[in-house]
Amino acid sequence: MIATPAWVLTRRLMLAGLVVLIAPLLASAVVHGRNGMHWSDASHDSTGLAPDPNTTSDAVVQAYAARAWGWRGAFGVHTWIAFKPKGVADYTRVEVIGWYARRGGSALVMRNGNPDNEWFGSKPELLIDHRGEAAAALIPKILAAAKAYPYPTDYRVWPGPNSNTFTAFIARQVPELRLELPPLAVGKDYLGGGTIAGVAPSGTGYQLSLFGLAGVLVAVDEGIEINLLGLIFGIDPMDLAIKLPGLGSLSPLPGK
Repeated sequence: MIATPAWVLTRRLMLAGLVVLIAPLLASAVVHGRNGMHWSDASHDSTGLAPDPNTTSDAVVQAYAARAWGWRGAFGVHTWIAFKPKGVADYTRVEVIGWYARRGGSALVMRNGNPDNEWFGSKPELLIDHRGEAAAALIPKILAAAKAYPYPTDYRVWPGPNSNTFTAFIARQVPELRLELPPLAVGKDYLGGGTIAGVAPSGTGYQLSLFGLAGVLVAVDEGIEINLLGLIFGIDPMDLAIKLPGLGSLSPLPGK
């Protein structure tokens, strides 16, 4: 039997790796591709995922993720946090929106409005839902963390800082949120400031990250994630899930 040369095996492994990287992104591009609609015509309707503030007196804290607009939606999501104090009939949304920074302003936006609107036609996924006294205790901590966000006027789609960098920053500052960001939240691993090690966004583990471009995360909630150029590969034993670029977390469990 003639042994296969090492260079042939190396080439095959590189080709297989390229397929694993590109195939999920192509599949996502087909599924989430836009139909030529202009962004100004996209829906921002409420999806009914949040309790009606007119009939819900308790404090509420929620976080959402929805596919980004246009080509970005093939591999990434936009995330945000919303809350309402006890007895208040309005939600406050806290998020980072890039075009405000590109116009010379602050990308950090706090505004009243529906917490569960579609994001330019993409239905959001509810990531966390805290109610009552637990939620009430979280709200001032979220506000303090938002005010401490170090990149309010700096925005980069890739590798960050961006909207997911902001949400991950809040999660790390307020670990009681137990906020596990989806693997499609590109920018969540951007630690900034030359930092290469930190706590996972969920607060249940740790991560190493080189400018959000490469790294590894190990945590109870997230499982094991490998970051390659901002794209996530991984496994989540708790949810029996695998994580792939473009496709996100794939699990046979309902709601996962």
